[in-house]
Amino acid sequence: MKVRTSCVGLRNLLQGLSFSVRYYSKHNHLQTICLYSKIKQKKSHILDCSGSTCMHRTVPPGSFLPWRFFSCKQEGTKIPSKRKQNASIITSELLYKNLLKSEQENWNDISARYKAMTKRIKEKLEELHKKYTFNLGSLRSRFGENVYFEENGCIFLSKADDVDEGNVHILFSAEDLGFSDAFIQRIRISPDQRYMAVGLKSENSEEATCVTMKLGNFPVVEKVIPSVFSFEWATNDVLYYTSQKNLKCQNVFMTTFTNQKRTKLVYTEHDARFFVDIYCTKDRRFLTINSNSKTTSEVWLVDCRHPFKLPALVQARIKGIIYHIEHRNDELYILTTYGEPAEYKLMKAPVSSRGMENWQLVYALGEKTKLVDLEMFSDHCVMFLKNAGHLYLNVISFVSHSVQSIKLPTWACEFELESHPEHTTSTCYFQLTSPVHPPKRFAYSFKENNLIEQAVQEVPIITNCHTTRLLAKSKDETLVPITVFHNTNSEELHRKPLLVHVYGAYGIDLNMSFKEEKLMLIEEGWILAYCHVRGGGELGLSWHKDGCQHNKLKGLHDLKACIMLLHELGFSQPKYTALAAASAGGVLAGGLCNTDPELIRAVVLQAPFVDVLNTMMKTCLPLTIEEQEEWGNPLADEKCMKYIKSYCPYQNIKPQCYPSVFITAYESDQRIPLTGVLRYVQKLRKAALDHASRTSKKGNWIPSIILDVQANGSHCDSSWEDSLNEVARHLAFLNKELEEVCHLQHHTKSCK
Repeated sequence: MKVRTSCVGLRNLLQGLSFSVRYYSKHNHLQTICLYSKIKQKKSHILDCSGSTCMHRTVPPGSFLPWRFFSCKQEGTKIPSKRKQNASIITSELLYKNLLKSEQENWNDISARYKAMTKRIKEKLEELHKKYTFNLGSLRSRFGENVYFEENGCIFLSKADDVDEGNVHILFSAEDLGFSDAFIQRIRISPDQRYMAVGLKSENSEEATCVTMKLGNFPVVEKVIPSVFSFEWATNDVLYYTSQKNLKCQNVFMTTFTNQKRTKLVYTEHDARFFVDIYCTKDRRFLTINSNSKTTSEVWLVDCRHPFKLPALVQARIKGIIYHIEHRNDELYILTTYGEPAEYKLMKAPVSSRGMENWQLVYALGEKTKLVDLEMFSDHCVMFLKNAGHLYLNVISFVSHSVQSIKLPTWACEFELESHPEHTTSTCYFQLTSPVHPPKRFAYSFKENNLIEQAVQEVPIITNCHTTRLLAKSKDETLVPITVFHNTNSEELHRKPLLVHVYGAYGIDLNMSFKEEKLMLIEEGWILAYCHVRGGGELGLSWHKDGCQHNKLKGLHDLKACIMLLHELGFSQPKYTALAAASAGGVLAGGLCNTDPELIRAVVLQAPFVDVLNTMMKTCLPLTIEEQEEWGNPLADEKCMKYIKSYCPYQNIKPQCYPSVFITAYESDQRIPLTGVLRYVQKLRKAALDHASRTSKKGNWIPSIILDVQANGSHCDSSWEDSLNEVARHLAFLNKELEEVCHLQHHTKSCK
């Protein structure tokens, strides 16, 4: 149960067979399958990614009525004549095409200067990839005597005792079934192991395809379901799934694989702010239909013993209260924000009396503690926690009614919980990692009450990297955490290049999983800093709340304070400092470029959200209404409009000395409109040139403003080759920009 502070708010409680996918969230909240699924894929270098849902007109809460088709037409506005409409559309399309063509030509002209360095970086990354990736082998899931695992687009079955002896049977091949460009995103095995459902997704689509197969000596395809988000087996031959269209997931269907096959609409959500997914409790007693916005949730139960009955409501949605459901011994265990303080608590109630008035507290988190993950077992509950940058396990025993807290290794920054389909198991397996530490496997034994470090397929641990945790005092004196990595052999840290990372939105933590490029930078003498600013979720739900809507500027103040503290403590200096951000992180990165450009030399942005005001003014865009809980509603609130305008990167560009900026964007990105990125780049480049022309001096430095528009890839997914190329180009750009400092500083002063 992966916990975030938005729409779904926690990862699907992985039931059946599930693995971990190696790409990350860059925008928005938890509703992306890329965060829920757990299938090990080819390593991706995407900076940070996250799923999101879309807009739909607000109507009464969830019901069992037909779903309405998404429309981009704005209601209540006068529609111009068809001739004027067509003329306006043609003009806009021509402008867009001209801008895109201009940027593509510009990139083609200047890309040659990075070619040699890009090639060197790619070779180094590929070498590190071979050395550190897949050392742990494929994640596996055991069902009795059978073990299922996935490798290279195929799903295999083996007997538990023969899994390492090569005696395996192939059950599924994406390529053989005509899905050569797709990767396996999710797998679910039916309780009796007669059926298997596989989710396939291509890098250029937000929607997945569910392929269901009948297993046996010769597995055969039973059904192919397009445009699917999540799916779970309710019984041996009844599959529930959600459909997705225009980034929105509102319908739940049931399909049967009995002699009388049928598909039926079970549930429809009408509120535009809510997104629906489904999950099966660990003991397979209930299937839950979860309808969540970023701040509010509602759960319906499907009794897996009676899958054809209508879902039963747990608790009607109450604004500002999030809750999620597990089950054990005829009691619901409820992870919720209900009560004070408004942080996550574990509560319980009888299935027969499940209303909020009957919820009883089981465990409450400590102050400024982030609940990252939760896993329920027959006699225990394991909570994965973050506090002050350190990771902990809290193990709740339902037998002894005790709580044991285990502090995990200080180098660890991220958890990855492995699949535990059998809730009666006596061991909880998980992996620990950091940006510069490859995943390492650990196990907690309930019988022995101890933590075991797995020695199988040992992964080399980096010994020459030092981890430092700092606190920066922001403008309002709030202490903001920073995690810093640097080579212990480095001398004169104030002369070393520094790469700062920031996100600060949707209650999502900065991604601090292992990436080969981060290790390469450490080996080459770079300093890496991760600024856990408000708006993110590192210190719990209140940390997010204190950095969203009318508090967005706090995140910007936090970022400035972090960078200034790093410089004050001797970690690099402005002329050797670069900033990296993706998606919603572009708001703070772009904002800092406007307010304090002298703090940084270069910026790399991936699919950045830089045109906040114009985007939030367009309700025809699929995410706008849902996003109002994060950014506010400028259409209905003039004060909100002015506030967004005060920090929006696009709105605040002005003639001044900007850092150099490299932006990667995607033509097929449904979440960040390319038109906004194009406008931003044009305006930024003009402002930088205007400043240079007004302050023309001998040797005056003009920043590079580069936009690399990728035809392939999307906001959340890129192939291994595409993501490798992107990272190599970003690092080549940063190296080139920071190298030029050494040549320029002898001839000219920093521009003012």
